Amino acid sequence: MPAKRIAMRKIRDVLRLKLDAKLSIRQISASTKVSVGAIQKLLHKTEALNLSWPLPDSLTDEQLAKLFYPTADTKASARYQIPDWADVHQELKRKGMTKQLLWEEYTQQYPNRCYSYSQYCDRYLHWNKQQKRSMRQLHKAGEKCFIDYCGQTVPIVSHSTGEIRHAQVFVAVLGASNYTYAEATESQSLPDWLQSHVRMFEFFGGTPEMLIPDNLRSGVSKACRYDPELNPSYQQLAEHYQLAVMPARPYKPKDKAKAEVGVQIVERWILARLRHHSFFSLAEVNQCICALLEELNQKPFKQLPGNRKEAFDKLDRPALKSLPLHPYRYVAIKKVKVNIDYHIQYEQHYYSVPHQYVGEKLELHAGDQLVQLYYRQQLIASHPRKRYPGMTTDEAHMPKRHQKHQQWTPGRLKQWASSIGPDTLKWVSQRMEEKAHPEQAYRLCLGLLSLSRQYPAQRLNGSCKIANQEGLTKLKQIKSILTSNRDQLPEPEEGTTRLSQDHENIRGPHTFH
Repeated sequence: MPAKRIAMRKIRDVLRLKLDAKLSIRQISASTKVSVGAIQKLLHKTEALNLSWPLPDSLTDEQLAKLFYPTADTKASARYQIPDWADVHQELKRKGMTKQLLWEEYTQQYPNRCYSYSQYCDRYLHWNKQQKRSMRQLHKAGEKCFIDYCGQTVPIVSHSTGEIRHAQVFVAVLGASNYTYAEATESQSLPDWLQSHVRMFEFFGGTPEMLIPDNLRSGVSKACRYDPELNPSYQQLAEHYQLAVMPARPYKPKDKAKAEVGVQIVERWILARLRHHSFFSLAEVNQCICALLEELNQKPFKQLPGNRKEAFDKLDRPALKSLPLHPYRYVAIKKVKVNIDYHIQYEQHYYSVPHQYVGEKLELHAGDQLVQLYYRQQLIASHPRKRYPGMTTDEAHMPKRHQKHQQWTPGRLKQWASSIGPDTLKWVSQRMEEKAHPEQAYRLCLGLLSLSRQYPAQRLNGSCKIANQEGLTKLKQIKSILTSNRDQLPEPEEGTTRLSQDHENIRGPHTFH
């Protein structure tokens, strides 16, 4: 049975985390939820293909798939010697012991009847879950940062209305030193969530290798025990800071025990002390949190020597990666579909894309200044961001026939009408004046223009003269004059008297009711 293909997005993540972030295979596996064996195969294939990071911008997902999956993969499985899992569990408690080393010893003892490394690890995890034990985790310096929000909020009173809104409290804890960061934000929305990360990294003075967040909607679009899907903007932040994101499993608080304890400490040590304060702005809240946070990080440990600040300076600070030259700036990312008018809608404003993409699904990136649109990771359109209802159209995105229509202006239409004759100019001008916007009369005037291709200018001007005299405003009425040749009939002489249409021999419509 052919092996299941790995998504191209995950292949790109694996290459980025290995070739750029320099993470170990086990760390990459934990972050991307791709098995160790599959990652090893991908890296061998990458080396054979002589690929480097970053991948070329021109390399699409289809091309990448052809490189890594030219033919279906097959895998045989014939492992049956069951290790002594209890002995394995005890051996792993030794300092410096790894499953990799135990597996290698196991394969030397049973070379023809051993599990593959991935199967070995999976079966050990399965056995370990059945024991219903909780194992204390050992956190390396600079490796993990655990993130969560407090359940408790901080009330803020409006000066003008007296209305009370509740600020959320963001908490982050470094795994090795327990060094803690906390701040209040307006909400748990995506912009607040991401900007809290930016300020957190600045507070730490660097970035860890991995983030362990909870499965809140702002960070994880689709929570899954095995294959969580990150919010695209959160994924973009991770790529900007060159780190991995490994969300805690749903309903598994032990995966982020550091964050759970950190939240509890912030609620008891900081928020409890602020319960009698009245706050009138978010800045006031954060000013008080900052002062108490410094005390918290310098408070001595109960069972260990030193405090969080000293442990941070000794362990985590030297191991953190340097911050990038520029901080991350929030970019909203969403999927959009191109309408039939080759425009997409974002916040009540319409932006054009090349007309060839009508009906396609695109990825929209909306920053502070620009709105960019991507099709299969290729930039196809870019516009200045507008924050009011309306439409932004690039003429190059329009079909040729629409471009010609776009070139018509009231002045140009009147100039054309004047070249036909004064009566045509009068009729066209009146139609434009009738509309609230001259553009609303364009189609009518362009219809009259199309008649000039069938009839000579003299006849068209004559039909407009009759239309002006009789107050005719519709294009079909001018067509009727031309098709019936009324414009070619001799005009009545000046001396000719017109019979009155209002006398006793003419009966009105009331006669017939």
